[in-house]
Amino acid sequence: MSPPPSRSKAALPSPDPWLLAAVLLLTGFGLVMVYSASAVLADAKLHDQFYFLKRQLVAAGLGLALLLALVRIGYRRLEPLAVPLLLAVLGALLLVQVPGVGRMAGGARRWIDLGVISFQPSEAAKVALVLYLARSLARKKERMRIFSIGFLPHLLVTGLLVMLVLWERDFGTAVLLVLLLFAMLFAAGVPVGYLLGAVLLAAPVAWKLVAGTPYRMERIVAYLDPFQHRDKAGYQLVESLLGIGNGGLAGQGLGEGKSKLFYLPAAHTDFIATLVSEETGLVGTALLLLLFGLLVWRGMRSAFEASDAFGCYLALGLTTLLGAQALLNLAVAFGLVPTKGLTLPFVSYGGSSLMTLLAAAGILLSVGGGRGGFLRAPRAAGVGP
Repeated sequence: MSPPPSRSKAALPSPDPWLLAAVLLLTGFGLVMVYSASAVLADAKLHDQFYFLKRQLVAAGLGLALLLALVRIGYRRLEPLAVPLLLAVLGALLLVQVPGVGRMAGGARRWIDLGVISFQPSEAAKVALVLYLARSLARKKERMRIFSIGFLPHLLVTGLLVMLVLWERDFGTAVLLVLLLFAMLFAAGVPVGYLLGAVLLAAPVAWKLVAGTPYRMERIVAYLDPFQHRDKAGYQLVESLLGIGNGGLAGQGLGEGKSKLFYLPAAHTDFIATLVSEETGLVGTALLLLLFGLLVWRGMRSAFEASDAFGCYLALGLTTLLGAQALLNLAVAFGLVPTKGLTLPFVSYGGSSLMTLLAAAGILLSVGGGRGGFLRAPRAAGVGP
């Protein structure tokens, strides 16, 4: 009889192959679409048709390195870092507003220039919030129904992040942070009355933020009747809808889309889904939705199969982040919600977004495949997250 394997020899985590495949396929497809969407613009303005692709390749390389590292490290080792990471992100959100440190673009100061890439702290804020909430919710457990313990502290922390993000004029990320908070608190057992009460109290504030800011109000008006405002606030949405309609069933073919020829602003960033629909048609769009559906399914499966509460909440939060951001981006492109300014995960151009979301995918893979570490520990009978 051969001796049992030594416990000192740690086995590498075994990531969910379906989840990993969805992330890699989306990232690879994104690189193709970023080049297709940006080549003409880059050549005309920067005399280098590969400019945006090269920067996206650097971000993808760094992001995949982070993904692999986080799979090997395991999510449990991140739990003690949740609060320090949140504090670091809060500091970065303040630092980005310092003239000379934060870089202006599109009328907003959101980026810290690091040379080859630019770092956007609000992207890291999404993952930092999920880590913090997962750690806190897992520790409080049955006390989550107490208002002063389970609801108020998490609301205050998220509110602080939201205010700093709104300072950057990033309304889309602020909405996403609130969605993450509510989804995770609901899953943790916070009374629905607390959540509904917070919505009712926040509604006038949200309306004031929209109605009191001219460009946001213009987006609402344009969303309600984009063709009536085609030459002004509705221009981007109208061009997006025309591009999607131009795709038909099978699309115009890769590289053959017309929207990127200076008709549709942000064709390689916020509205890359439009170009996907135009160049690959309904077939390509359906495959894109299938990949995101696969990602959400396997992410939720990881949450249900996690061996502890921290892993369960962490997988739930990260899956919500990826799924909700993809849904909001696609809804904007198809004219279902007003313009928000969120990237399509793994597909849109944006170094900070791609690296952060690949890191999030690495953490999610470590929950589903590595059981939080190097050894796949067997679960005791009747024990669940």
